[in-house]
Amino acid sequence: MIRVFPIMFILLWSSAFITTKPIIDNSDPFTALAFRFFLVAIGFYLFSFFFKKSLIINKTSLIESVFSGVLFHGFYLGGVFYSISIGMPTGIAALIVTLQPILTNLLSGPILNEKVSLKQWIGVFLGFCGAILVLGLDIGSNIPLKGLIATIIALISITLSTIWQKKLSKNLPLVVSNFYQAFGGCLFHILIIIFFVEPYINFNKTFFLAMSHQIFLVSFGAFTILMFLIKKNSASKTVSIFFLIPSTSALMAWFFLNEKLTSMDIVGFIIASIGVYIATRD
Repeated sequence: MIRVFPIMFILLWSSAFITTKPIIDNSDPFTALAFRFFLVAIGFYLFSFFFKKSLIINKTSLIESVFSGVLFHGFYLGGVFYSISIGMPTGIAALIVTLQPILTNLLSGPILNEKVSLKQWIGVFLGFCGAILVLGLDIGSNIPLKGLIATIIALISITLSTIWQKKLSKNLPLVVSNFYQAFGGCLFHILIIIFFVEPYINFNKTFFLAMSHQIFLVSFGAFTILMFLIKKNSASKTVSIFFLIPSTSALMAWFFLNEKLTSMDIVGFIIASIGVYIATRD
């Protein structure tokens, strides 16, 4: 079953790109994310109660888990949602965030004492090349400076969050850690709303469907699988599967949204798949 988890993660995480645009078309990004992680936190609270996992933890673990949630659910998702909401092309935003495995490999050695082999670096290189071929770079796009900055912040945040979570992964049960991370993400976005934005959500059918998808399949499903993979594997190997996200998202957009899928996309998918296979092989 564990061998299936990376595939499940890729499919679930990639599907989030299909429903991000409908959400930000009907709300401001920070209110949507505050709403999402408020419900996610309630969900993980109920899971903790059902599985009889105590939410009473020491002060250090509390701060560490909440901070992890601020990095991942706050700065990372907030940065991506905000950048797309102000006109950042989704493909270019995803391409920038796809640099995460490279940064993680660079930092996992000195921070986590993980050895990143030449084979992993070759896999990372192939994965990134495949992702570039799938996403492409639309040179004619008008990339907003704020969107570019927000996406770079998101990239740094998800990298630091992955490494931070790897250092803490043995401290708490997964469901308890997820609860406090969701709480941290919700708190972050509430503070953004209070001080910086005018909250807005149009509670129509499209918003509910897209938000339900991101809560149940992405936050409860994909994120939990990611935390499990980080706990069981090295950080550098785990994040290498992110190179398959752009390719899989392109395939989903072709299948569900009838978007164009070129021969270059297919070549990129094959190259990225080979790269991930090389990088994650034992």
